[in-house]
Amino acid sequence: MHADISRSTFRPSRHYSAVIAQQGRVQLDADANEQAAIQLHQARTTAVDLIGQHGGPLGADGDTGFRIEYHGATPDLDTLDIHGGHYYVDGILCDATRPAPGDAVPDEDAAASDPDDGMPTAEPPAFWDYWDQPDGYRDKEKPGDRLPTDYPFVVYLDVWERAVTAAEDPALREVALGPAMPDTAARRKVVWQVLPLAYSKLGIEGDVPSPDEVRRAFERWAAGEAAPKSRLAARSERPDHADEDPCLVKPDARYRGPENQLYRVEIHEGGEAGKAGKPGNATFKWSRENGSVVFPVDEVDGIWVQLANLGQDDKLDLDVGDHVELVDTAYASRLEPLPLLKVEELDLPGRRVRLSAEPDQHVGRRPELHPYLRRWDHRAGPSHRGGRTTALRGGAIRIEEGAWLPLEDGVEIYFEKGRTYRTGDYWSVTARTATGSVEWPVNAARKPLLIHPAGIVRHYAPLALVKGEGSPVDLRLGFTPLATRAVPPAGAAALAAEQQAREEELAAEGAAPAATRSQTTAAAEAAVDEAAGGEENA
Repeated sequence: MHADISRSTFRPSRHYSAVIAQQGRVQLDADANEQAAIQLHQARTTAVDLIGQHGGPLGADGDTGFRIEYHGATPDLDTLDIHGGHYYVDGILCDATRPAPGDAVPDEDAAASDPDDGMPTAEPPAFWDYWDQPDGYRDKEKPGDRLPTDYPFVVYLDVWERAVTAAEDPALREVALGPAMPDTAARRKVVWQVLPLAYSKLGIEGDVPSPDEVRRAFERWAAGEAAPKSRLAARSERPDHADEDPCLVKPDARYRGPENQLYRVEIHEGGEAGKAGKPGNATFKWSRENGSVVFPVDEVDGIWVQLANLGQDDKLDLDVGDHVELVDTAYASRLEPLPLLKVEELDLPGRRVRLSAEPDQHVGRRPELHPYLRRWDHRAGPSHRGGRTTALRGGAIRIEEGAWLPLEDGVEIYFEKGRTYRTGDYWSVTARTATGSVEWPVNAARKPLLIHPAGIVRHYAPLALVKGEGSPVDLRLGFTPLATRAVPPAGAAALAAEQQAREEELAAEGAAPAATRSQTTAAAEAAVDEAAGGEENA
């Protein structure tokens, strides 16, 4: 998650059930975030235990969310209808309900001249389209985004999560704090995308089998896709230049940075690293601020970018030589990397930066997608803080496996040999001045352990098998709510006994219940008559 946090402490293997705040202590973001993570883990684990790997609640019509309709062989491009409702994937709630746009206050002058003006707008369709699904951002101009023309193919859900800050959603910012103050908390967003999968990737031979067999084949494919494919280790080693700044930190400190940092090492372009002297495609980038330093963009004009601000201080601003990534909501959701660009010139009074090249035309041009620049901290040449000296590929660093790679200030990372890499996968490395070291798991011999990425965690579920024109084969699973039976009424004898007890209670208080008068009036009047008759006889 690209957010300004101190560190991430949640570990499911520790089986903590809650965070306990203690009086008189400093309150840290890590504690609050761990509490939220614990509760989220418990809720999703419970959902998986009860529902299974995926499934949706069956409504009165016997259907559940994410029903798929296929429209092919039309004058326009083939498309899908994604019907609303809820569906759970690995315990994560996916909501396909399309929100209503709402009605604006009518214009009185326009309504006087045109009675139809100001009337409620037409209701939107009750479903999403493949091309306008909220997190998909499919592009009709890109052939790779179009639905397959070869039948059959599977339609599935791809679910993952990412962070959203006020740079992307300005409504998160409390404007009462003023523009000089930073934003407060970020948000964690569920991203769901309905995508096609070629039938050949399921490894099924022969005729199309039953839906159950297709589901099992999809589960095997999904397990392979979701499994982590790379591992990394981190350590701190006293760099050669340590004696040049003996007064900044402790002389024996291995981490030489002047401040506490949360380093983020993120895969930029996926693929394989170089082998046998041949360079590979896989690259990475890193940030000492967890990738949280961003600058909202007002306008992109060629190689010049107009920014809303230039940062809060010297630590969080831009400088010539920095590498930046132009991001917007669509780019963040598609996870398709574009070259990082270098800051060549700063126009501080005009809040403008000149980049090394013009950004891609598909990113940053639509204000409704809230574009921003994200700063990364690696450099191509030698760094005054002991960073690596290397040539870059597309603005990012080529991955070299099987060797310790220095970042800066004694922080080093190691990529395991023979791995493949996925765009967006990341690791977090906590560096602390108090210990002069980084926080990283080690074995009994104090050697750093190789660990899988902290994210992105992908989740998959099959929705339908499209075999051609007509209704696709439904691959969803459904469940009925537990509370479906009405509470049975009590027996007549129990009701009578309860009513009798109530009457006796009220009688003792000197009043008869009005609600039971119809049943007791005759008996009461008979008793009065009997008593009156006895007095006359006496």
